[in-house]
Amino acid sequence: MNLSFYTNFSNSLTQQQAQINTLQQQISTGLSVQTPDQNPEAYQSTTLNNDQISTLNNDNTTQAAIQVQLGSVNNIYQSTGNLLNNMQSVVEQALNGTTSAQNLNALASQVAAASQQMLGLANTTSPNGGFLFAGSRGGVAPFQSDGSGNIQYFGDGGQSQAAISPNISASTIANGSVFVSGLSGDGIGSVSATTTNSGTGQIIPQGTVNATAANAFQAGNAPITISFSSGTGTAVNYTATQGGTTLATGPVSGNTNVQLAGVDYQITGSPAAGDSFTVAPARPQSVFTLLKNLHDALANAGSTPAQVAQTNQILNESLAGIAQYQQSVATAQAQNGVTLQLLGNASASNTSQSTQLQVNVQNATAVNMPAAITSLDQSLTAMQAAMKAFASVQSLSLFNYI
Repeated sequence: MNLSFYTNFSNSLTQQQAQINTLQQQISTGLSVQTPDQNPEAYQSTTLNNDQISTLNNDNTTQAAIQVQLGSVNNIYQSTGNLLNNMQSVVEQALNGTTSAQNLNALASQVAAASQQMLGLANTTSPNGGFLFAGSRGGVAPFQSDGSGNIQYFGDGGQSQAAISPNISASTIANGSVFVSGLSGDGIGSVSATTTNSGTGQIIPQGTVNATAANAFQAGNAPITISFSSGTGTAVNYTATQGGTTLATGPVSGNTNVQLAGVDYQITGSPAAGDSFTVAPARPQSVFTLLKNLHDALANAGSTPAQVAQTNQILNESLAGIAQYQQSVATAQAQNGVTLQLLGNASASNTSQSTQLQVNVQNATAVNMPAAITSLDQSLTAMQAAMKAFASVQSLSLFNYI
């Protein structure tokens, strides 16, 4: 008996079964390309696209984490700004000239409470458990008391960047500079009255008239002394000196303006002969030091005209210092907002790119379901027909002699 008939039928049946298996797998997975040999070009393209999709998904995961972190930072900036606004109202109330000593003490208590609130805000922890404003030292409370009532910063200015989109990165941490980098006074100079002053004079900055001179003064180390002496009759004269050099001199008459180091200052009240003031270059002053000085001025305010004038000098300086921090917080919040917007834009872009890549993968590897089902039906029908024909032929007596 010739066995080639059996062999040919068996080979044909094996090929049909393999084709059926392939079609069934394609229909069940929805993929027409699963191995390189099926379509090398499509397989390579799909692999590259899937790698890009994975990278974009990872970037979006990083973005989400950073958005939560910076969202918390933004909330703290908002609360800090509100607290500073409240402190501005406190100072303005204390300066209205009708506040009693009892009310000043009550205002001092408000400032003390605000200081504790500010400390809590500055030491806020992030959703991941680290301190928001510690820089790269997230495990350490950034603002701590030194035991003398002074708050020190134990964080750092560390920076950390993470990829949020192809060729784009964003900062993942914040530091405490917004709580410590505000400048004293008006940001150019800080005016202080000598504690032995007996008059009611104050010196209030009115604004910058020469930015170059003002910046040079602030960057330097030489303070300006404004002293008062007796003039003709009951008149009082002022003399402003710096390092032994006289900058300006003249009589005090009502509200007297004098320009020093690029800033217009106004002498108000009635300074007495022998009184003096110092205008020192503005230096960084933590918000905690600012509030401590404000609290002490309110808590220890005297009642004599000279004492009231000295308290008001400190209050005006505090008001200017609060303005510096209000600006600092507003700037930090705006910068943080830009980063959050960048994150949102990057996330939308990544999602769009990922969607397009998924479409490309689908187009390269997806099976044509109607065609595959039709081909499977045809293959099954053909195999069933072949097996039926083989059985019929095998039953013929002549088959035994083939």
